[in-house]
Amino acid sequence: MMRRVLLIVAALSVAWLAGCASSEKPKPTPLEPLTPQIGGRVVWNQRIEAMQFPLSVAVSPGVFTVAASDGTVLALEADTGRELWRGSAASKLSAGVGSDGRFAAVVTREGDLVTLEAGRVLWRKPLSMRVNTAPLVAGERVFVLGGDRTVHAFDALDGSKLWSVQRPGDPLTLAQGGVLAAFKDTLLAGQGSRLAGFDPLNGELRWEVTVGSPRGTNEVERLADLVAPPARVGDVVCVRSFQAAVGCVNAERGTLSWTKPVGGTDGVAADEQLVFGADASDRLTAWKTPSGDVAWQTEKFLYRGLSAPLSTPRAVVFGDAEGIIHFLSKDKGETLLRLSTDGSPIATAPVVSGSTMLVVTRNGGLYAVRPE
Repeated sequence: MMRRVLLIVAALSVAWLAGCASSEKPKPTPLEPLTPQIGGRVVWNQRIEAMQFPLSVAVSPGVFTVAASDGTVLALEADTGRELWRGSAASKLSAGVGSDGRFAAVVTREGDLVTLEAGRVLWRKPLSMRVNTAPLVAGERVFVLGGDRTVHAFDALDGSKLWSVQRPGDPLTLAQGGVLAAFKDTLLAGQGSRLAGFDPLNGELRWEVTVGSPRGTNEVERLADLVAPPARVGDVVCVRSFQAAVGCVNAERGTLSWTKPVGGTDGVAADEQLVFGADASDRLTAWKTPSGDVAWQTEKFLYRGLSAPLSTPRAVVFGDAEGIIHFLSKDKGETLLRLSTDGSPIATAPVVSGSTMLVVTRNGGLYAVRPE
């Protein structure tokens, strides 16, 4: 019970600090005039209920799976926006959706893990814990990262619990989506400022690497949880430690490649050359993937409320608090294209399936974009 109280206090404290920061934040930097350097357009859009939880969008071949705050779960054909199926968890959600294309899993505010297949609820399992991170569905298993950093594995077919691992951690944890991902035959999970690799069959810890060093004078300021989304480039996984660092880990060997102390609250994107991210003031930085050295920085988006980024072959893409999608050159950070949505903040990092990119706004707008 005490741990649950502390977790709630953490959520309230972070929300209070965020509110104070937003009230004191300078006005967003005006956007410079732009002559588009590449083509791109919105090819379809849909709408779901407004987002009130740490959002994620699940991507499987040719399919985007999204979930709304009211419990609606929706699978859309990536190329056309055609609805493939629709289901409901029958309760409001606390985190986004995870899906492998067959099964989709969400967690309700009451702490129930709900797994669906083709829109039909297969099973419902009480977790008795807070969850802010979307479940991971892989290998006919559903993995859950609890707000207390415990990791749980369930059989996707019937919901039977396979294993659970509780790691020692700080009394306060971040009320934001964390890192939970698959790497080859290893399950990756963020546990505080550490990235841990587990055997997905039995939960055995294979390795763990510290990415960020918590800083501050109190426990709220020292929150340094790894935040979503992570970025994978071959054997390397790059992550952000909340308000502490950006770093890359060789997930094959379980070793730290590099880490750089830098503030920031959202995840990163990467390719073989560069890792991209925005700090707490929305200063954009590109670090060299092999070394962590700074390749370039730009301050032309300061205080615009940038989302986590997406790296595509032609550009790095951010959304902002005014619902604008920014396409930037990867070598210099120059603006190549802007596209508008519904004027509400972009709620999460853009995702891509094939040639179609999806952005989701806080008001529930789904905008599929195709660069040309």
